[in-house]
Amino acid sequence: MEEKMEDNNVHGSDGEDTKKEQDEYEKFCYVCRRSEQVTGPMISMPGSMNLCHDCMQKAFDSVSQGGFDLSKIPNMPYMNLNLNDLGKLNSQDFDIPKKQKIKKRSDKEAKPEISLKDIPAPHVIRQKLDEYVIGQEQAKKVISVAVYNHYKRVYLTEKGMTEEEGNVQIEKSNILMIGPTGSGKTYLVKTLAKLLDVPLAIADATSLTEAGYIGDDIESVVSKLLSAAGNDVDKAERGIIFIDEIDKIAKKKSTSSRDVSGESVQQELLKLLEGSTVEVPVGSNQKNALTPMTSVRTDNILFICGGAFPDLEDIIKERLKEKSSMGFSAELKDRYEKDSNILFQVTNEDLRKFGMIPEFLGRLPISVTLESLNKDLLIRVLKEPKNAILKQYKKLLELDEVQLVFEEEALEWIAEEAMKKKTGARALRAIIENFMLDIMYEIPKDPSIGSVVITRAYLDKKGGPFIQMRS
Repeated sequence: MEEKMEDNNVHGSDGEDTKKEQDEYEKFCYVCRRSEQVTGPMISMPGSMNLCHDCMQKAFDSVSQGGFDLSKIPNMPYMNLNLNDLGKLNSQDFDIPKKQKIKKRSDKEAKPEISLKDIPAPHVIRQKLDEYVIGQEQAKKVISVAVYNHYKRVYLTEKGMTEEEGNVQIEKSNILMIGPTGSGKTYLVKTLAKLLDVPLAIADATSLTEAGYIGDDIESVVSKLLSAAGNDVDKAERGIIFIDEIDKIAKKKSTSSRDVSGESVQQELLKLLEGSTVEVPVGSNQKNALTPMTSVRTDNILFICGGAFPDLEDIIKERLKEKSSMGFSAELKDRYEKDSNILFQVTNEDLRKFGMIPEFLGRLPISVTLESLNKDLLIRVLKEPKNAILKQYKKLLELDEVQLVFEEEALEWIAEEAMKKKTGARALRAIIENFMLDIMYEIPKDPSIGSVVITRAYLDKKGGPFIQMRS
């Protein structure tokens, strides 16, 4: 008797959990995989199977034609069963994976609104970025102002202050980031999203192709953001999408084949950048018959595009040399040859020559250039950020009760080696990992070691680290 009561309690709690989950997530049609938000109210059948009115009507139309087996309809293998048999089926047969479930949209009254007090001022954003990102002063300033203005625009939009009511309509402030590899483009965006506590999706433009070809469709970038937001559409519509390697979709100058990953991708990105409602697959980058679909508005999503633009310096130099003239006051043609930060003089004309179409550049009104990291900046990158590489290794050895010290000359050697690799801050970790391998392997062997000093002689392979034993 007690066992039966326990079973009933278990089933009761399971039923409550199931009902709670049904209230929290959107219903999806078992056939077309569209959400209730798109199709309207659905017909719920035994076994937790939901069907939209369109698919149900198609099923009845097929029956009315006479002698048609409903089990032959794609995704409807159970429609030839009796209703009594449907009740015996397991609900898991019709359920979709949790990663493909969509949380229901909040009502306007219940939806948490953005308050102006919640939007950090530009100087506050800049101060926070300074704790993590070294250098790039102008870039941090431009991005701080752009992000502040973007979320004020989101605030006005959600308040319903439209142009028809006499209010000024603020345009989107999408950002184009130009800078050499390893200058901190991706890290800057990651830090920004973390500080603002908004979902972030990082997409690679090299994987994007025109619809119908092998590769990711344009909507996949929004699908990644939806996944980062825990399939919460309201939260995703306030997030940030960073499209890296944007220079790789430049218009091909001469090709005999169809340009499916260049200009056509730029054209298809226009609707996302400007703001539109798109149908995106949930929990997948590809659209197919078994993938649930939902609609996401991109009006309030901040798009940041970044790229190294490797040949852009030559285009800028060519333009600047054309301006050089003759005479005592003329500029020398070789003046710009050794300028490491020539990208700061980039114009839209240069980007168009590179292969970016004018419509695409017009939807990225804010352009920011990141400087290449010199020796002094690389040394600061090693030491100063909150999660600097040296601080990470010091923390790891602290767990073994060993103090790790780097001499200034050793830091200079690391920065000089990183400069030779020409990959910016990315080279620092590779260099440190190389010479720290033996230390991280040998130190735990001897519990009497108290401190380790990394010297330049050790890095030059002319000596070893200075090791001090515990007193």
